[in-house]
Amino acid sequence: MIDSFNHLPRAAAAAGAQLEAQFTDLAPPLTARQATIEAARCLYCYDAPCTRICPTGIDVASFIRNIHEHNINGAAHGILKQNILGGSCARVCPTEILCEDACVRNHDAEGQPVKIGLLQRHALDSASFIQHPFERAAPTGKHIAVVGAGPAGLACAHRLAMLGNDVVIFETREKSGGLNEYGIAKYKLTGDFAQQEVDFLLSIGGIDVRHGRTLGVNLSLQELHTQYDAVFLGLGLNASRRLGLTGEDAPGLLAAVDYISALRQSSDLAALPVPKRAIVIGAGNTAIDMAVQIKRLGAEQVTLVYRRGFESMSATSHEQAIAKANFVRMRTWAAPLEVLLDDAGSVRAMRFEKTRLEQTGRNGGSLVGTGVFIDIAADAVFKAIGQSLDGSSLADPMAMQLGRAGDKIHVDAQFRTALAGIYAGGDCVAPGQDLTVQAVQHGKLAAHAIHNDIHTKAGAAWPT
Repeated sequence: MIDSFNHLPRAAAAAGAQLEAQFTDLAPPLTARQATIEAARCLYCYDAPCTRICPTGIDVASFIRNIHEHNINGAAHGILKQNILGGSCARVCPTEILCEDACVRNHDAEGQPVKIGLLQRHALDSASFIQHPFERAAPTGKHIAVVGAGPAGLACAHRLAMLGNDVVIFETREKSGGLNEYGIAKYKLTGDFAQQEVDFLLSIGGIDVRHGRTLGVNLSLQELHTQYDAVFLGLGLNASRRLGLTGEDAPGLLAAVDYISALRQSSDLAALPVPKRAIVIGAGNTAIDMAVQIKRLGAEQVTLVYRRGFESMSATSHEQAIAKANFVRMRTWAAPLEVLLDDAGSVRAMRFEKTRLEQTGRNGGSLVGTGVFIDIAADAVFKAIGQSLDGSSLADPMAMQLGRAGDKIHVDAQFRTALAGIYAGGDCVAPGQDLTVQAVQHGKLAAHAIHNDIHTKAGAAWPT
Protein backbone atom coordinates (compact mmCIF):
# COMPACT_ATOMS: atom_id res chain seq x y z
CA MET A 1 0.00 0.00 0.00
CA ILE A 2 2.97 2.32 0.49
CA ASP A 3 3.30 2.18 -3.31
CA SER A 4 0.98 5.20 -3.43
CA PHE A 5 4.00 7.19 -2.19
CA ASN A 6 6.32 6.14 -5.03
CA HIS A 7 6.20 9.65 -6.51
CA LEU A 8 7.73 11.13 -3.36
CA PRO A 9 11.49 11.55 -2.83
CA ARG A 10 13.39 9.10 -0.66
CA ALA A 11 15.12 10.01 2.54
CA ALA A 12 18.72 11.00 1.77
CA ALA A 13 20.96 7.95 1.47
CA ALA A 14 23.80 9.88 3.07
CA ALA A 15 21.64 10.34 6.14
CA GLY A 16 21.21 6.62 6.79
CA ALA A 17 23.22 6.54 10.02
CA GLN A 18 21.57 9.74 11.19
CA LEU A 19 18.15 8.26 10.51
CA GLU A 20 18.90 5.19 12.60
CA ALA A 21 19.92 7.50 15.43
CA GLN A 22 16.45 9.08 15.28
CA PHE A 23 14.86 5.76 16.21
CA THR A 24 16.76 4.74 19.31
CA ASP A 25 14.95 4.34 22.63
CA LEU A 26 12.54 7.15 23.43
CA ALA A 27 13.22 6.53 27.12
CA PRO A 28 16.72 5.06 27.69
CA PRO A 29 16.84 2.15 30.15
CA LEU A 30 17.84 2.65 33.78
CA THR A 31 21.28 1.58 34.91
CA ALA A 32 21.47 -0.89 37.79
CA ARG A 33 22.31 1.95 40.18
CA GLN A 34 19.49 4.16 38.90
CA ALA A 35 17.06 1.25 39.25
CA THR A 36 18.12 0.61 42.85
CA ILE A 37 17.75 4.29 43.78
CA GLU A 38 14.37 4.56 42.03
CA ALA A 39 13.11 1.35 43.67
CA ALA A 40 13.96 2.84 47.07
CA ARG A 41 11.40 5.59 46.43
CA CYS A 42 8.55 3.06 46.44
CA LEU A 43 6.57 2.91 49.69
CA TYR A 44 5.47 -0.69 49.02
CA CYS A 45 1.90 0.26 49.77
CA TYR A 46 -0.55 -2.26 51.18
CA ASP A 47 -3.37 -2.68 48.64
CA ALA A 48 -1.25 -0.57 46.31
CA PRO A 49 -3.26 1.66 43.95
CA CYS A 50 -0.71 1.05 41.16
CA THR A 51 -1.50 -2.68 41.26
CA ARG A 52 -5.24 -2.12 41.42
CA ILE A 53 -5.21 0.00 38.27
CA CYS A 54 -2.89 -2.26 36.26
CA PRO A 55 -5.03 -4.07 33.65
CA THR A 56 -2.99 -7.26 34.10
CA GLY A 57 -2.85 -7.06 37.91
CA ILE A 58 0.95 -7.01 38.25
CA ASP A 59 1.97 -6.80 41.92
CA VAL A 60 3.95 -3.62 41.41
CA ALA A 61 5.12 -3.11 44.99
CA SER A 62 6.39 -6.69 45.15
CA PHE A 63 8.48 -6.57 41.99
CA ILE A 64 9.92 -3.18 42.91
CA ARG A 65 10.89 -4.50 46.35
CA ASN A 66 12.65 -7.40 44.63
CA ILE A 67 14.61 -4.94 42.50
CA HIS A 68 15.60 -3.01 45.62
CA GLU A 69 16.79 -6.28 47.20
CA HIS A 70 18.71 -7.18 43.99
CA ASN A 71 16.44 -10.15 43.26
CA ILE A 72 16.04 -9.35 39.57
CA ASN A 73 14.86 -12.81 38.53
CA GLY A 74 12.24 -12.72 41.26
CA ALA A 75 11.02 -9.34 40.06
CA ALA A 76 10.85 -10.55 36.46
CA HIS A 77 9.05 -13.76 37.40
CA GLY A 78 6.39 -11.80 39.30
CA ILE A 79 5.79 -9.55 36.30
CA LEU A 80 5.66 -12.37 33.74
CA LYS A 81 3.29 -14.42 35.88
CA GLN A 82 0.68 -11.74 35.29
CA ASN A 83 1.84 -10.34 31.95
CA ILE A 84 3.88 -12.58 29.67
CA LEU A 85 4.42 -9.60 27.34
CA GLY A 86 5.61 -7.41 30.19
CA GLY A 87 8.71 -6.35 28.28
CA SER A 88 6.82 -4.66 25.47
CA CYS A 89 4.17 -3.32 27.83
CA ALA A 90 6.92 -1.69 29.91
CA ARG A 91 7.84 0.25 26.77
CA VAL A 92 4.45 1.07 25.24
CA CYS A 93 1.94 1.00 28.09
CA PRO A 94 0.55 4.48 28.94
CA THR A 95 1.85 4.31 32.51
CA GLU A 96 1.27 8.04 32.82
CA ILE A 97 -2.49 7.44 32.98
CA LEU A 98 -2.36 4.05 34.76
CA CYS A 99 0.08 2.86 37.44
CA GLU A 100 2.24 5.99 37.61
CA ASP A 101 -0.80 8.24 37.71
CA ALA A 102 -2.11 6.21 40.68
CA CYS A 103 1.25 6.21 42.49
CA VAL A 104 0.94 7.79 45.96
CA ARG A 105 4.09 9.81 45.27
CA ASN A 106 2.40 11.47 42.29
CA HIS A 107 1.69 14.83 43.92
CA ASP A 108 3.17 18.30 43.97
CA ALA A 109 5.41 17.78 46.99
CA GLU A 110 7.13 14.77 45.42
CA GLY A 111 7.30 16.14 41.91
CA GLN A 112 6.92 12.82 40.14
CA PRO A 113 5.71 9.24 40.68
CA VAL A 114 7.96 6.21 40.95
CA LYS A 115 9.17 5.30 37.45
CA ILE A 116 7.24 2.04 37.36
CA GLY A 117 7.45 1.49 33.61
CA LEU A 118 11.23 1.88 33.53
CA LEU A 119 11.62 -0.34 36.60
CA GLN A 120 9.52 -3.04 34.93
CA ARG A 121 11.68 -2.80 31.83
CA HIS A 122 14.85 -3.00 33.95
CA ALA A 123 13.65 -6.16 35.68
CA LEU A 124 12.80 -7.97 32.45
CA ASP A 125 15.80 -6.75 30.46
CA SER A 126 18.19 -7.72 33.27
CA ALA A 127 16.72 -11.12 34.19
CA SER A 128 18.69 -14.24 33.27
CA PHE A 129 16.57 -17.37 33.23
CA ILE A 130 18.35 -20.64 32.43
CA GLN A 131 15.12 -21.91 30.90
CA HIS A 132 11.56 -20.68 30.43
CA PRO A 133 10.38 -19.48 33.87
CA PHE A 134 7.10 -21.43 33.73
CA GLU A 135 6.68 -25.18 33.38
CA ARG A 136 3.83 -26.75 31.48
CA ALA A 137 1.26 -28.73 33.43
CA ALA A 138 0.63 -32.38 32.58
CA PRO A 139 -0.79 -32.80 29.04
CA THR A 140 -4.57 -32.50 28.92
CA GLY A 141 -5.03 -33.99 25.46
CA LYS A 142 -6.99 -30.89 24.42
CA HIS A 143 -6.24 -28.85 21.31
CA ILE A 144 -7.20 -25.19 20.95
CA ALA A 145 -7.03 -22.97 17.87
CA VAL A 146 -6.04 -19.32 18.27
CA VAL A 147 -6.65 -16.95 15.37
CA GLY A 148 -4.21 -14.06 15.42
CA ALA A 149 -0.65 -13.87 16.77
CA GLY A 150 -1.02 -10.44 18.30
CA PRO A 151 -0.81 -9.68 22.04
CA ALA A 152 -4.22 -11.21 22.87
CA GLY A 153 -3.65 -14.38 20.85
CA LEU A 154 -0.10 -14.87 22.11
CA ALA A 155 -1.08 -14.33 25.75
CA CYS A 156 -3.98 -16.74 25.37
CA ALA A 157 -1.81 -19.38 23.70
CA HIS A 158 0.90 -19.11 26.33
CA ARG A 159 -1.47 -19.51 29.27
CA LEU A 160 -3.29 -22.41 27.58
CA ALA A 161 0.05 -24.13 26.95
CA MET A 162 1.10 -23.51 30.54
CA LEU A 163 -2.09 -25.26 31.65
CA GLY A 164 -1.12 -28.33 29.61
CA ASN A 165 -3.09 -27.78 26.43
CA ASP A 166 -1.74 -27.90 22.87
CA VAL A 167 -2.29 -24.77 20.83
CA VAL A 168 -2.13 -23.89 17.15
CA ILE A 169 -1.98 -20.20 16.25
CA PHE A 170 -3.12 -19.13 12.78
CA GLU A 171 -1.62 -15.81 11.68
CA THR A 172 -2.09 -13.81 8.48
CA ARG A 173 1.28 -12.10 8.38
CA GLU A 174 4.74 -13.60 8.03
CA LYS A 175 5.76 -12.55 11.54
CA SER A 176 4.04 -12.96 14.88
CA GLY A 177 3.57 -10.07 17.27
CA GLY A 178 0.66 -8.17 15.78
CA LEU A 179 0.65 -4.53 16.82
CA ASN A 180 3.98 -4.89 18.62
CA GLU A 181 5.69 -6.01 15.42
CA TYR A 182 3.86 -3.89 12.88
CA GLY A 183 2.08 -0.97 14.54
CA ILE A 184 4.13 0.60 17.35
CA ALA A 185 6.46 3.54 16.80
CA LYS A 186 9.98 2.34 16.03
CA TYR A 187 11.44 4.51 18.79
CA LYS A 188 9.26 2.74 21.38
CA LEU A 189 10.02 -0.88 20.43
CA THR A 190 13.48 -0.75 18.92
CA GLY A 191 15.40 -3.34 16.93
CA ASP A 192 13.95 -6.84 16.92
CA PHE A 193 12.66 -6.71 20.49
CA ALA A 194 9.13 -7.72 19.46
CA GLN A 195 10.43 -10.93 17.86
CA GLN A 196 12.70 -11.71 20.81
CA GLU A 197 9.68 -11.48 23.08
CA VAL A 198 7.65 -13.77 20.81
CA ASP A 199 10.49 -16.32 20.76
CA PHE A 200 10.67 -16.22 24.55
CA LEU A 201 6.92 -16.71 24.88
CA LEU A 202 6.89 -19.67 22.47
CA SER A 203 9.78 -21.37 24.25
CA ILE A 204 7.34 -22.76 26.82
CA GLY A 205 6.47 -25.38 24.18
CA GLY A 206 3.14 -26.78 23.05
CA ILE A 207 2.44 -23.88 20.65
CA ASP A 208 2.57 -24.23 16.87
CA VAL A 209 2.33 -21.06 14.75
CA ARG A 210 1.12 -21.27 11.16
CA HIS A 211 1.64 -18.12 9.14
CA GLY A 212 -0.17 -17.08 5.98
CA ARG A 213 -3.53 -18.28 7.28
CA THR A 214 -6.37 -15.77 7.15
CA LEU A 215 -9.87 -16.25 8.50
CA GLY A 216 -12.32 -15.82 5.65
CA VAL A 217 -9.66 -16.48 3.00
CA ASN A 218 -7.92 -19.82 3.52
CA LEU A 219 -9.32 -20.58 6.96
CA SER A 220 -12.92 -21.02 8.04
CA LEU A 221 -14.40 -20.77 11.50
CA GLN A 222 -16.54 -23.82 10.81
CA GLU A 223 -13.45 -25.97 10.16
CA LEU A 224 -11.72 -24.72 13.29
CA HIS A 225 -14.83 -25.31 15.38
CA THR A 226 -15.01 -28.87 14.10
CA GLN A 227 -11.33 -29.75 14.43
CA TYR A 228 -10.46 -28.17 17.79
CA ASP A 229 -11.84 -28.33 21.31
CA ALA A 230 -12.17 -24.53 21.39
CA VAL A 231 -11.33 -21.48 19.29
CA PHE A 232 -10.05 -18.10 20.45
CA LEU A 233 -10.35 -15.11 18.11
CA GLY A 234 -7.66 -12.47 18.65
CA LEU A 235 -8.28 -10.75 15.35
CA GLY A 236 -7.33 -7.21 16.22
CA LEU A 237 -8.58 -4.30 14.15
CA ASN A 238 -7.00 -4.47 10.72
CA ALA A 239 -9.20 -2.26 8.54
CA SER A 240 -8.51 1.48 8.44
CA ARG A 241 -11.56 3.70 8.62
CA ARG A 242 -12.25 5.94 5.65
CA LEU A 243 -12.69 9.69 5.63
CA GLY A 244 -15.44 9.40 3.04
CA LEU A 245 -13.98 12.17 0.87
CA THR A 246 -13.44 12.41 -2.86
CA GLY A 247 -9.79 11.83 -3.69
CA GLU A 248 -9.21 9.56 -0.71
CA ASP A 249 -7.56 6.94 -2.94
CA ALA A 250 -5.23 9.42 -4.67
CA PRO A 251 -1.44 8.95 -4.55
CA GLY A 252 -0.14 10.61 -1.43
CA LEU A 253 -2.98 9.65 0.93
CA LEU A 254 -2.39 6.61 3.13
CA ALA A 255 -3.49 4.99 6.38
CA ALA A 256 -0.92 5.80 9.06
CA VAL A 257 -0.71 2.18 10.19
CA ASP A 258 0.38 1.09 6.71
CA TYR A 259 3.29 3.51 6.68
CA ILE A 260 4.26 2.65 10.27
CA SER A 261 4.29 -1.04 9.31
CA ALA A 262 6.55 -0.37 6.33
CA LEU A 263 8.85 1.74 8.49
CA ARG A 264 9.13 -0.96 11.16
CA GLN A 265 9.90 -3.65 8.59
CA SER A 266 12.35 -1.56 6.56
CA SER A 267 15.99 -2.62 6.53
CA ASP A 268 16.99 0.74 5.04
CA LEU A 269 15.24 3.79 6.42
CA ALA A 270 16.90 5.98 3.80
CA ALA A 271 14.91 4.16 1.09
CA LEU A 272 11.54 5.15 2.53
CA PRO A 273 9.51 7.81 0.66
CA VAL A 274 9.34 10.96 2.74
CA PRO A 275 7.19 14.02 1.93
CA LYS A 276 8.50 17.52 2.59
CA ARG A 277 5.11 18.53 4.00
CA ALA A 278 2.78 16.06 5.70
CA ILE A 279 -0.62 16.17 7.34
CA VAL A 280 -1.70 13.62 9.94
CA ILE A 281 -5.42 13.44 10.66
CA GLY A 282 -6.31 12.02 14.06
CA ALA A 283 -6.11 12.43 17.80
CA GLY A 284 -4.81 9.15 19.20
CA ASN A 285 -1.42 7.66 19.96
CA THR A 286 -1.15 6.28 16.41
CA ALA A 287 -1.53 9.81 15.04
CA ILE A 288 1.25 10.99 17.35
CA ASP A 289 3.46 8.04 16.41
CA MET A 290 2.97 8.79 12.72
CA ALA A 291 3.58 12.51 13.01
CA VAL A 292 6.73 12.13 15.11
CA GLN A 293 8.21 9.39 12.94
CA ILE A 294 7.69 11.17 9.62
CA LYS A 295 9.27 14.28 11.16
CA ARG A 296 12.26 12.26 12.33
CA LEU A 297 12.58 10.77 8.85
CA GLY A 298 13.13 14.25 7.46
CA ALA A 299 9.77 15.86 6.66
CA GLU A 300 10.22 19.60 6.92
CA GLN A 301 6.69 20.40 8.07
CA VAL A 302 4.28 18.04 9.80
CA THR A 303 0.83 19.18 10.87
CA LEU A 304 -1.44 17.05 13.04
CA VAL A 305 -5.07 18.09 12.63
CA TYR A 306 -7.97 17.21 14.91
CA ARG A 307 -11.60 18.26 14.67
CA ARG A 308 -11.97 18.93 18.42
CA GLY A 309 -9.78 20.48 21.13
CA PHE A 310 -6.66 19.18 22.87
CA GLU A 311 -8.69 18.13 25.91
CA SER A 312 -10.69 15.69 23.77
CA MET A 313 -7.68 13.96 22.22
CA SER A 314 -7.30 10.30 23.12
CA ALA A 315 -3.52 10.67 22.94
CA THR A 316 -2.23 11.27 26.45
CA SER A 317 -0.63 14.55 27.47
CA HIS A 318 2.68 12.66 27.53
CA GLU A 319 2.24 11.68 23.89
CA GLN A 320 1.21 15.21 22.95
CA ALA A 321 4.37 16.51 24.62
CA ILE A 322 6.45 14.12 22.49
CA ALA A 323 4.87 15.55 19.35
CA LYS A 324 5.56 19.12 20.42
CA ALA A 325 9.17 18.26 21.35
CA ASN A 326 9.61 16.96 17.80
CA PHE A 327 8.26 20.19 16.29
CA VAL A 328 4.97 18.73 15.08
CA ARG A 329 2.43 21.48 14.45
CA MET A 330 -0.88 20.65 16.12
CA ARG A 331 -4.03 22.23 14.75
CA THR A 332 -7.32 21.65 16.56
CA TRP A 333 -10.94 22.52 15.77
CA ALA A 334 -10.62 21.67 12.07
CA ALA A 335 -12.48 18.89 10.23
CA PRO A 336 -11.27 17.38 6.91
CA LEU A 337 -13.44 18.54 4.04
CA GLU A 338 -11.67 17.93 0.73
CA VAL A 339 -8.51 16.40 -0.71
CA LEU A 340 -6.89 18.84 -3.13
CA LEU A 341 -4.96 17.28 -6.03
CA ASP A 342 -2.33 18.55 -8.45
CA ASP A 343 -2.42 18.18 -12.24
CA ALA A 344 -0.98 14.66 -11.96
CA GLY A 345 -3.78 13.60 -9.61
CA SER A 346 -1.58 13.43 -6.51
CA VAL A 347 -2.20 15.08 -3.13
CA ARG A 348 -1.07 18.72 -3.00
CA ALA A 349 -3.10 20.00 -0.03
CA MET A 350 -6.12 19.39 2.16
CA ARG A 351 -9.04 21.65 2.89
CA PHE A 352 -10.47 21.80 6.40
CA GLU A 353 -13.46 23.54 7.89
CA LYS A 354 -13.08 25.22 11.25
CA THR A 355 -15.36 23.69 13.85
CA ARG A 356 -16.86 24.61 17.18
CA LEU A 357 -19.12 23.13 19.82
CA GLU A 358 -22.71 24.28 19.65
CA GLN A 359 -24.35 24.07 23.03
CA THR A 360 -27.44 21.87 23.04
CA GLY A 361 -28.25 21.81 26.72
CA ARG A 362 -26.71 20.77 30.02
CA ASN A 363 -25.20 17.62 28.55
CA GLY A 364 -22.75 19.49 26.31
CA GLY A 365 -22.88 20.31 22.66
CA SER A 366 -22.56 18.99 19.15
CA LEU A 367 -19.70 19.65 16.77
CA VAL A 368 -20.64 21.97 13.91
CA GLY A 369 -18.83 23.66 11.04
CA THR A 370 -18.32 27.39 11.10
CA GLY A 371 -18.22 27.99 7.34
CA VAL A 372 -14.57 29.12 7.59
CA PHE A 373 -12.14 27.05 5.52
CA ILE A 374 -8.41 26.40 5.80
CA ASP A 375 -6.14 24.93 3.10
CA ILE A 376 -2.97 23.23 4.35
CA ALA A 377 -0.36 22.38 1.72
CA ALA A 378 0.96 18.82 1.87
CA ASP A 379 2.66 16.23 -0.30
CA ALA A 380 1.17 13.44 1.81
CA VAL A 381 -1.79 12.91 4.11
CA PHE A 382 -1.88 10.15 6.71
CA LYS A 383 -5.17 8.91 8.15
CA ALA A 384 -5.05 7.94 11.82
CA ILE A 385 -8.79 8.04 12.50
CA GLY A 386 -9.13 4.56 13.95
CA GLN A 387 -9.26 0.94 12.92
CA SER A 388 -12.21 -1.40 12.55
CA LEU A 389 -12.76 -5.13 12.31
CA ASP A 390 -12.06 -6.45 8.83
CA GLY A 391 -15.45 -7.72 7.68
CA SER A 392 -13.90 -10.35 5.40
CA SER A 393 -12.52 -12.13 8.46
CA LEU A 394 -16.02 -12.93 9.62
CA ALA A 395 -17.54 -13.59 6.21
CA ASP A 396 -18.10 -17.35 6.43
CA PRO A 397 -21.60 -18.56 7.41
CA MET A 398 -20.66 -19.58 10.94
CA ALA A 399 -18.70 -16.41 11.68
CA MET A 400 -21.67 -14.31 10.63
CA GLN A 401 -23.58 -15.72 13.59
CA LEU A 402 -21.23 -14.05 16.08
CA GLY A 403 -22.95 -11.33 18.08
CA ARG A 404 -21.67 -7.89 17.20
CA ALA A 405 -21.59 -4.59 19.06
CA GLY A 406 -21.02 -2.05 16.33
CA ASP A 407 -17.92 -3.19 14.48
CA LYS A 408 -16.69 -5.37 17.34
CA ILE A 409 -17.50 -8.87 18.59
CA HIS A 410 -19.69 -9.06 21.68
CA VAL A 411 -18.49 -11.36 24.47
CA ASP A 412 -19.60 -12.17 28.00
CA ALA A 413 -17.50 -11.82 31.16
CA GLN A 414 -15.71 -15.08 30.32
CA PHE A 415 -14.91 -13.94 26.77
CA ARG A 416 -17.43 -16.40 25.29
CA THR A 417 -19.07 -15.31 22.06
CA ALA A 418 -22.63 -16.12 21.03
CA LEU A 419 -21.32 -19.41 19.56
CA ALA A 420 -20.52 -22.26 21.94
CA GLY A 421 -16.82 -23.11 22.05
CA ILE A 422 -15.72 -19.86 20.40
CA TYR A 423 -14.10 -17.09 22.43
CA ALA A 424 -12.67 -13.70 21.54
CA GLY A 425 -10.54 -10.99 23.12
CA GLY A 426 -8.31 -8.00 22.50
CA ASP A 427 -9.09 -5.04 20.30
CA CYS A 428 -11.74 -6.94 18.31
CA VAL A 429 -14.17 -7.21 21.23
CA ALA A 430 -16.46 -4.76 23.00
CA PRO A 431 -15.89 -3.20 25.39
CA GLY A 432 -12.19 -2.50 24.89
CA GLN A 433 -9.61 0.25 25.30
CA ASP A 434 -7.35 -0.78 22.38
CA LEU A 435 -4.36 -1.10 24.72
CA THR A 436 -1.67 -3.78 24.40
CA VAL A 437 -1.79 -4.41 28.14
CA GLN A 438 -5.55 -4.93 28.06
CA ALA A 439 -5.26 -7.31 25.10
CA VAL A 440 -2.78 -9.39 27.10
CA GLN A 441 -5.20 -9.52 30.01
CA HIS A 442 -8.06 -10.57 27.73
CA GLY A 443 -5.98 -13.39 26.32
CA LYS A 444 -4.90 -14.59 29.76
CA LEU A 445 -8.41 -14.55 31.23
CA ALA A 446 -9.91 -16.15 28.13
CA ALA A 447 -7.36 -18.96 28.38
CA HIS A 448 -8.51 -19.77 31.91
CA ALA A 449 -12.14 -19.66 30.81
CA ILE A 450 -11.43 -21.97 27.87
CA HIS A 451 -9.46 -24.39 30.04
CA ASN A 452 -12.18 -24.54 32.67
CA ASP A 453 -14.98 -24.87 30.12
CA ILE A 454 -13.46 -27.68 28.07
CA HIS A 455 -12.63 -29.64 31.20
CA THR A 456 -16.09 -29.23 32.74
CA LYS A 457 -18.05 -29.68 29.50
CA ALA A 458 -19.20 -26.08 29.78
CA GLY A 459 -18.68 -23.37 27.20
CA ALA A 460 -22.30 -22.95 26.18
CA ALA A 461 -23.03 -19.71 24.41
CA TRP A 462 -24.55 -16.94 26.46
CA PRO A 463 -28.13 -16.04 25.58
CA THR A 464 -28.53 -13.49 22.80
